[in-house]
Amino acid sequence: MVKKIAYIVESNLGSYILGQMVVPQLEENRHNAEVIGMFFIHDNVYILMKDNPLAERLGKLSRERGIYLQACDQCVYMRNLADKLIEEAKIGCFPDFYAKVLDTVDMIITI
Repeated sequence: MVKKIAYIVESNLGSYILGQMVVPQLEENRHNAEVIGMFFIHDNVYILMKDNPLAERLGKLSRERGIYLQACDQCVYMRNLADKLIEEAKIGCFPDFYAKVLDTVDMIITI
């Protein structure tokens, strides 16, 4: 049985981990887990900016697979990025993220 997971992207290596590991595995259907959502905090909200190639890849995965993408509201507003994120990225806080994913995932993993 494939596990359903969500990621909290917190590490200063978040862009590397997603761009070099997780996203390629998802694109190649070899991640071996169903990703339900990703929550971006701290400087990782920059990953979701329009015209960022990684953001575009995440947006495509979100559209194709229904992966919920959310940026931390306080992190976004502090950096003045609210109007600069890809369309697929929602802005909210932890309770919003949990409301979207908690009842459907087996694990939440921080990367």
